[in-house]
Amino acid sequence: MSTRPRLSVLGAGSWGTTFAGVLADGGADVTLWARREEVAREIREQHSNRGYLPDHRLPDAVHGTSHLEEALEGADGVVLAIPAQSLRATLEQWPALPDVPLLSLIKGIERGTDARISEIITAAGRADPGLVGVLSGPNLSAEIAERRPCASVVAAPTQEIADVLASWCEAPYLRAYTSTDVTGVEIAGAVKNVVAIAVGAATGLGHGHNTTASLITRGLAEITRLGVALGGRRETFSGLAGMGDLVATCASPLSRNHRLGLALGRGLDVEAAAAEVGQTAEGVATARAVADLSAGLDVDMPITRAVVAVVDEGARIDEVTTALLSRSIRPE
Repeated sequence: MSTRPRLSVLGAGSWGTTFAGVLADGGADVTLWARREEVAREIREQHSNRGYLPDHRLPDAVHGTSHLEEALEGADGVVLAIPAQSLRATLEQWPALPDVPLLSLIKGIERGTDARISEIITAAGRADPGLVGVLSGPNLSAEIAERRPCASVVAAPTQEIADVLASWCEAPYLRAYTSTDVTGVEIAGAVKNVVAIAVGAATGLGHGHNTTASLITRGLAEITRLGVALGGRRETFSGLAGMGDLVATCASPLSRNHRLGLALGRGLDVEAAAAEVGQTAEGVATARAVADLSAGLDVDMPITRAVVAVVDEGARIDEVTTALLSRSIRPE
């Protein structure tokens, strides 16, 4: 790999666009693929993507294109930032992904298959599973776009690939730690979005910090139970990908899933809440997939079931939240 890698970012939403800037600030030449040509042209000619990152200028080393072949030509590595529920269909329409290290920024579980994102990339993208890594952690894109300091975890099947992927993240404001626990990092990144909806809803209902702290703590217990049952390492969930990402997503008004929960707590239905947020809140679709996955493994996840009851089954958010914290006595 050259001293200045050529990297391709596929997906020009808020997180993909932000991360393209991170890669450029870390010393890479970056091609950012956008589905719509008008977005690609704005990135290419004005170094901005106002639809997702208003008032933010992208580095000169970020080039925009709507042509996949151009985005991938000569790439030393590929970063994927496509919504979780449309990832498989998108990849199946494309040629096989190139035989280079691949980094997923996507957080979610696929509805209908309960597949993790790295599994979808391997199957639908015809990618070498040994080259597929994932990034997670406290990744609020608006703060990272402002170059505020943060840390993340890059996980890959081998330490060698994790080191390569982490080397892309050398921007002075982002510190990347490495892991070989791909499953644990993916589960943490997916399920925290579901918990964030519950925490946001509790806040929207007017509950205080005791309630939200209780939900965050018990939410982490749920995430850990599921992750360990799937083969993840317990220590992953007390780190940046687990507790770190969970706290940021549950506590910040910048979090789309938190904002969606707030809207539900104020009395909006799911459709109206999603319209108010205006961008994809992955926790809505992920909740049912996580609930199905946990049921098949006989893992108890009451917060996840409560979110499913609201977003899929029309239950009242106030009744569900009260029931969550009024369960029968049991050991912690």
